[in-house]
Amino acid sequence: MTVLFLRVLAALALLGGAPVAARAHAVLQESQPAAGSAVAAGRMEFELHYNSRIDAARSRLTLIRPDRSHAVLAAHAAGAGNVLTATAELAPGVYTLRWQVLAIDGHITRGDVGFTVTGR
Repeated sequence: MTVLFLRVLAALALLGGAPVAARAHAVLQESQPAAGSAVAAGRMEFELHYNSRIDAARSRLTLIRPDRSHAVLAAHAAGAGNVLTATAELAPGVYTLRWQVLAIDGHITRGDVGFTVTGR
């Protein structure tokens, strides 16, 4: 084999490995409610979309209420296995939805979605 051929193979191996590494962690792509949004008081249906499949049974959604108390929400898988859903009754105030998900490859990622609940 020529040196040029070996270099091309090495470059392709490096480029081919990059997308796999990028998918190694589940990254939040979209949420309902969206970060920084304002929603009406009442029953809220949370929906979080990730860039890869997640293990819903080992993932967690925690609602941090305006008084800083915490409630672990029952999370359910939806979509193609890359969506978590949950519901909660919300009164007016500032909330944070804290998420922690386990990607099917074993990597854990975490984050927060802050939002405000207004009167009905």
